[in-house]
Amino acid sequence: MSPKNVIFKKTCKDKSVGVFMGKRDFVDRMDSVDPVDGVVLIDPEALAGRKVFVTLSCIFRYGRDDMDVIGIAFRRELYLSTRQVYPPLQDREKGVHTKVQAKLLRKLGNNAYPFFFEFPDNLPCSVALQPAPHDVGKQCAVEFEIKAFSAESQDAKVRKRSTVKLMIRKVQYAPDMQGAPPSVETTKDFVMSDKPLHVKVSLDKQLYYHGETIHAHVNITNNSNKNIKNVVLSVDQVATVVLYSNDSYVKCVDIEDSGDSVSAGATLQKVYKLLPLLANNRERRGIALDGKLKHEDTNLASSSIVKEGVLKEVLGIMVSYKVMVKLIIGGMMGSSEVGLEVPFTLMHPKPEAGRTFSAPDLSGPSDLLPSFTSFSLHFDFLAACSEGEVTMTATKDTSCSH
Repeated sequence: MSPKNVIFKKTCKDKSVGVFMGKRDFVDRMDSVDPVDGVVLIDPEALAGRKVFVTLSCIFRYGRDDMDVIGIAFRRELYLSTRQVYPPLQDREKGVHTKVQAKLLRKLGNNAYPFFFEFPDNLPCSVALQPAPHDVGKQCAVEFEIKAFSAESQDAKVRKRSTVKLMIRKVQYAPDMQGAPPSVETTKDFVMSDKPLHVKVSLDKQLYYHGETIHAHVNITNNSNKNIKNVVLSVDQVATVVLYSNDSYVKCVDIEDSGDSVSAGATLQKVYKLLPLLANNRERRGIALDGKLKHEDTNLASSSIVKEGVLKEVLGIMVSYKVMVKLIIGGMMGSSEVGLEVPFTLMHPKPEAGRTFSAPDLSGPSDLLPSFTSFSLHFDFLAACSEGEVTMTATKDTSCSH
C-alpha cells in the first residue's frame, strides 16, 4: 500500500480522546518546515462536558524527569503551543484542511475535529544520546510530542487516563548542493632533522549519506630522519550539549588501524576506507542518534545545520563529524604523534516525493539508510466507506510507529 495511506492512531485509556495522524516525520527544509496536522476523535459521553485540547511541545531532556539538582530540573520545554479543538472555536466546514485531514474527517464522522501547528524557525531537530545497556529512565534527548487531553479548562489538572501522547520527529535532509571536497595538510619539523615531514589528507567529497563509505586520501612525504611506525584513521562524532553546560562528547564511531609504516626519506600515497555505522556502536554510551520513535531502529545522528540568525544555544544538542588521521612517530625518547582533522557532513538524502524514507537495503549492514523497519497501521479507506467505521490492520512497513 502506498505510504500516503498510512495512518497513525492512538487513544487514551478512558477512550474519550483519540489522535489520528498521517505522518510522524516532519521535514525542516531550512526555509520552511512541514506543518503538523492531524485529527482528534472524541467520545462526547466519555468527555462528560470537558473540553479537548491538543499541544505541540519540544522538550530538551538532560537526565531523568525526577532528577533535581539545587533546584534545577534536567528537563526544559523549548517550545509549547496549545489549541482547543472541542468545543471548536470555528465552524469545522469553514476551516482549511489538508488532504489527509479531509479524508479522516469524512471517514470518522461528526465527532472528529482537526488540529494544525506550525514549527517556529529556531527549533532543533530530533536527536538523542544513546544510553548504556544498564541505564534506566529517559535518555538525554531533544524530543517532539503531540499531546491530546480532556479537561475542564486548559490550566486545570489533567487526568492521565484522559491524555494521549504521540511522539513525532523533526528531521533535516541533505542540501541539494555539495560543498568543496575538504582537504587539510600540515608540515612538521623535528629537532636534529634538516628536512620536515609533510602530510596531506583529503576526502573525495564534503557530504556523505548514512551507510556510505568514506574515502580518505592520505599523502605522506617523509623527508625527515624519523620513522613513521603506524597510520591510524578514525571517524569521530562530536556531540555538544549547548543548552545547559556546553559539554562535548567525542566518540570514535569507526577506526582503521592500518599498520602502515613510512621510513625516513620515503613516501606513502594511499586511499583508506571508513564506514561509520550504528551497528558497530550499539553498546556505547553517549553516541548521538537521530531521534527515535518507539519500536523502530534509528541511525547515527545527522550533522546539525544551523540556520542563519538562530542562536546555537537553543538547539539543545549539536552534532558534527570529522576524520582524524594520526601518524605515530618513532624516536629515541619514545613515540610522538602528528594529527590532522578533516570535517565532513553526514546526513540523509532527500527521499522521493511523497515518501518519508526509502526502503532499506536489507543485503547490507543493518543501519544502511534508512534502516527503519517497524510496525505501522494502515487506514482501510474502503472499509471505512462501506461500513462507516475505521478499520486498522497491523502490517510490517518501512514507516515508523509508536
